[in-house]
Amino acid sequence: MTSGQGGYAGAYRQSLEDPAAFWGEAARSIHWIRRPQQVLDDSRAPIHRWFPGARMNTCYNALDRHVVAGRAEQTALIHDSPVTGTKRAYSYAQLLDLTARFAGGLEALGVTKGDTVLIYMPMVPEAVIAMLACARIGAVHSVVFGGFAPAELAVRIDDARPRVVVAASCGIEPSRVIEYKPLLDEALRRSEHRPDFSVIFQRPQAKAELTGNDVDWATLMKPNAVPPAACVPVEATDPLYVLYTSGTTGRPKGIVRDNGGHAVALAWSMQAIYGIGPGDTMFTASDVGWVVGHSYIVYGPLLAGATTVLYEGKPVGTPDAGAFWRVVEEHRVNAVFTAPTAFRAIRRADPSAELLAGRDISSLRTLFLAGERLDPETYRWASSTLGVPVVDNWWQTETGWPICANPIGLEQLPLKAGSPSVPVPGYDVQVLDPAGEVLPPNTEGAICIRLPLPPGTLATLWQDDERYVASYLSAFEGWYLSGDGGYKDEDGYVFVMGRTDDVINVAGHRLSTGSMEAVLAAHPAVAECAVIGVHDELKGQQPRGFVVLKAGVDEPAATLEAELVELVRSEIGAVASLRRIDVVTALPKTRSGKILRRTMREIADGGEVSVPGTIEDASVLDTLTPVLRASR
Repeated sequence: MTSGQGGYAGAYRQSLEDPAAFWGEAARSIHWIRRPQQVLDDSRAPIHRWFPGARMNTCYNALDRHVVAGRAEQTALIHDSPVTGTKRAYSYAQLLDLTARFAGGLEALGVTKGDTVLIYMPMVPEAVIAMLACARIGAVHSVVFGGFAPAELAVRIDDARPRVVVAASCGIEPSRVIEYKPLLDEALRRSEHRPDFSVIFQRPQAKAELTGNDVDWATLMKPNAVPPAACVPVEATDPLYVLYTSGTTGRPKGIVRDNGGHAVALAWSMQAIYGIGPGDTMFTASDVGWVVGHSYIVYGPLLAGATTVLYEGKPVGTPDAGAFWRVVEEHRVNAVFTAPTAFRAIRRADPSAELLAGRDISSLRTLFLAGERLDPETYRWASSTLGVPVVDNWWQTETGWPICANPIGLEQLPLKAGSPSVPVPGYDVQVLDPAGEVLPPNTEGAICIRLPLPPGTLATLWQDDERYVASYLSAFEGWYLSGDGGYKDEDGYVFVMGRTDDVINVAGHRLSTGSMEAVLAAHPAVAECAVIGVHDELKGQQPRGFVVLKAGVDEPAATLEAELVELVRSEIGAVASLRRIDVVTALPKTRSGKILRRTMREIADGGEVSVPGTIEDASVLDTLTPVLRASR
């Protein structure tokens, strides 16, 4: 049994019984400058390091080695942009040339190995080039979702402390153009850290005025402007990127991904989980600002020698609900990876899949869905409509690649609606009770992963090992706390039922209700507040806000509610999706003062309601119930 082929059961057993042998074998798929002599270092447990002492370069593995191996003319990247009406394909040789030139430009601006570069761009090839260029010279990139509000961008600038910011002049939505440069300028005005330069990629839809230390992307990329950069050897344990979890309160959590373990895990996952290899085409309908975009738009497909589709559009509205079928047909896509929200939107707009008629999607082998719980009805509709396996998979920004999935490349297991299938090799997934004991099948509890986590998962939090341990590894000794609750059935299939903290999932985007509450609470009229995630047929969850006003406030409720919605939008961004806030007289609490958010959510969702015996005043809940149910 090897780590990359054969049946699931054998691979899974070996990965837990002898992880060093399993991942040592998987590491043979990566080009090493200095091969690993040690696979796993547990001397600093509970923090573990993979492939210490080994050296490599992630960009070389994603681009150069494929050119050397004779795949120079194969298409590496397809940019399909219905919002601009443009398409362009880049061969591996062309993408390598552009990456090396931009990496040389970063070096000319003073960026060296270990420096950070913040990338604030939409779904354009230049975002991929910037990421790979950082990897090429050993710089650490931190991609922030294009269009994030200045306040959120500013805290990431202060935490990552980038030497250079790379941004586009604008992003393009179906109905509007969003200028990025004013958002970036405001973020820099708010931040304490000052980058040396901002490189601006000018888009014709809204060109930015360059001032001060701004550098034009096109000027930097002129032929012979700067020498192209060679690949810089880095330690396998050196950071490749920092990615901030969405909407965290206070100082954001910067998830650190290393170079070596990341490359090994993603290369293995492409073959074993997704069944994608050299020459295949993968269409991941996400954004480079999210972890799915990092792993399966940029790095995973390129490490595998495949073609990746970078799509600047929506599942519906650009122009219609047949957009995905067009992409699959035109680019001969073998695997689609997106969020269940996308398919709920397609189904809502075209329930009989009339727009699929006449499209040749025979190249499609598998549909992968992740980012939020896949509801059984969407699973059934997608399965019957497409006639291919619909594979749910569950993972997190922290893990970087799937924790649970149906490992198509190893062995296609039976699919179960409502479950992301089984733990992936490398992940010892168990459900624990509050005392840390493993629960029997079909008993709900906290989903945890026994240490060590496999390669490719978070190495630590950016410059804060203590916070990493406190946030993820301290609840149960020897375990990683996922923050999700659920159960395993008698066949070992995992069912993820929801978060156990204040994070909600809106269309695949993890957002903290706590961060929204912090914005609401800062308003001078608000005495206390609560934000909960309520079920939404299209997006999985939607945030709903409830505020209690301070005594003496006489502003009309409707005016104040609209003002608070706009405040959250300006401080966190439109991605927060908080569109309804209700002014109420009181919030239900326990006698210790804890707001009963879970009970409020249960009422709003119309499900079974569990009211704790510690409730301080049950009449408050009675008064609030009509408002909660009206928010559905």
